[in-house]
Amino acid sequence: MVVGFSLSFGTPIGIQVDGEKYGIIGNPLDYLFFNNVSVLPHKDLASTIPFVLFALFQMKFAVITPALITGSFAERVRFISYLVFMVLFSLFIYMPLCHMVWHPDGLLNKYFGVKDFAGGTVVHMSAGFAALAGALFLGKRKKPHHEPSNISYVILGTGMLWFGWFGFNAGSALAANATAAMAFGTTTIASASAMMTWIFFDRINGRKVSAMGACIGAVVGLVAITPGAGFISIAESIFVGFISAIVSNLMLNWKKLKKIDDTLDVFACHGVGGIMGMILTAILAHGENASLLHGGFEVFAHHMMALVLVCIFSFFGSLLLFKITNSIIELRVSENSEEIGLDASQHDESLNW
Repeated sequence: MVVGFSLSFGTPIGIQVDGEKYGIIGNPLDYLFFNNVSVLPHKDLASTIPFVLFALFQMKFAVITPALITGSFAERVRFISYLVFMVLFSLFIYMPLCHMVWHPDGLLNKYFGVKDFAGGTVVHMSAGFAALAGALFLGKRKKPHHEPSNISYVILGTGMLWFGWFGFNAGSALAANATAAMAFGTTTIASASAMMTWIFFDRINGRKVSAMGACIGAVVGLVAITPGAGFISIAESIFVGFISAIVSNLMLNWKKLKKIDDTLDVFACHGVGGIMGMILTAILAHGENASLLHGGFEVFAHHMMALVLVCIFSFFGSLLLFKITNSIIELRVSENSEEIGLDASQHDESLNW
């Protein structure tokens, strides 16, 4: 509200190529403290809904992204340090990416032609690679093995998340129209496909079918369909869920990745799921020359170039921010605090089931 919306959707500040301007960040003064964010639509950014509604909708994306990162370093991060990192990440990683992908004149949108319907690149890839950087920077927990504390809550949370995802994906059409309806359909079918694929793939590989696995698979499907939700057909969304679940499952169980203590497998689910979504969107998206299958080899190539740039920017940018945060306030809790648990050591609270 103070400056983030301006940095994300303000007048582009960036580079000029052949007389064309490509934004990297927005002018921080344009919508400072929501100034000029009115009930009237914005002809370029949100022509179908009140501009203030668009701004509040974008606030949801901005707040969920740093929240996703927490899963990678759970049980060992100092809470106040995380708050500092969250501010830095939002300002220097999320908001430039948001501007470059979702502003009409953003670099990745206008020059590279990146298609990201509801946040596969902006939200999930950025969070996934920041999570990987955080897990590497903070190192392993003293007792890395853990069991889920309440499977019923995991199932309940997954159901709420699945339902809420309709708001993100269908809502990104910014209207109650055919595109929103198609995004609604592709979202739920891709997630169902991924959920079923995950549990059957586990069984094929000698692991037991579990409610936890079903929930993880469902979330991977939601992540993977996000960038292409409004651009592909429902039949194609089955394939998106299927192939993304297999790739994420393989990554989650990859021995080399297991050596990194990513507590809740954020990178394997959100990072890899976002990558798969971006690749599959570049292959399947409908429209003339819109994707690889529709004659758009150049579009596909640009997507792959952008994918590499986003991965590098998100990972190394986040790693730098973790180091800066650590120099301000140490990120990792003491061994004693970790031993007694962060609920007690950081918040003086406890959970009694």
